[in-house]
This record gives sequence, structure tokens and C-alpha cells, in this order.
Amino acid sequence: MHYWLFKTEPDEFSIDDLKAKNDEIWDGIRNYQARNFLRDQVALGDLVFIYHSSCKQPGIVGIAKVIKTAFADPSQFDAQSKYFDAKATPDNPRWISVTLEFVEKLRIIPLTKLKADQQLADMHLVQKGSRLSIQPVRESEWQYILDKYTSNSLK
Repeated sequence: MHYWLFKTEPDEFSIDDLKAKNDEIWDGIRNYQARNFLRDQVALGDLVFIYHSSCKQPGIVGIAKVIKTAFADPSQFDAQSKYFDAKATPDNPRWISVTLEFVEKLRIIPLTKLKADQQLADMHLVQKGSRLSIQPVRESEWQYILDKYTSNSLK
């Protein structure tokens, strides 16, 4: 199993939206490195920290599980979508989606706390200039965050 951090802007799609729907396609990823993670590494059953970004208090807000892997992001073919890509075709899709299932909402773990924690100094999220929307999380980082910052049952 692998562990991930997926960023989302809560005014677009929040942990509460995922909880209400229970599962949802994770679409709109338009970065090649993030796409490659989705296509080549994200696997069925992987666990994901949901991270709210571009908001008043960015941070980890929940956990989801991957229930469907690597398929063509349908938004790339929809001319009405802001994620439309005229170069993508069904035979040659450029962008990938996965489906996530809600696991648990967490009390926010603010980015400021994560950055201040020396045990997490090597985590991708806290690195200067780290803006990638899909990031791997080491198992040791995942466990440490759960142990220190949550009462989560997945420990």
C-alpha cells in the first residue's frame, strides 16, 4: 500500500463534499508529474490525506481511500468543462483520474503545525516551493501524523 496527499480547494470540492457523496472521481489534475503519479503509482486501496489548500487555514482535513484507479479523466473531453483539453481524445487521453471513497474527516492539521514539526522536515508538503497537487507520503510520515495529530482508527 502507498500513501498520498491530494490537495483540493475547499470552495471547489471539500472533505465535506466527499463525505456527502461518499465517493467521487478525482478529476481536473493538469500537472504532468501529478498525472504520472495517478497513472503509474496510485493503486487500489491506497490511503490519501485530503488537504485543503488556497484557503484561510490550509491543512490536512481528512482521509480517503482509492477505490478505482487510473482511467481517462472525463472532464478533458467535455468542451463545457474548465478542464477541457482539445488535444485529448478517447483513444489518446492526456489526463488521468481516480475515484476516492470517504474514510474519515479529521480535525484540521494546519500546515503551520506540519512545517514546525521536525519529524516531518523531509515531507514533500513542507518543502519550499512544494505546490504539487498529488504527493506521495512516506509510510513513516503517515503513521507519525496519525499518531501525533489524530485519534484515527487506521493507526
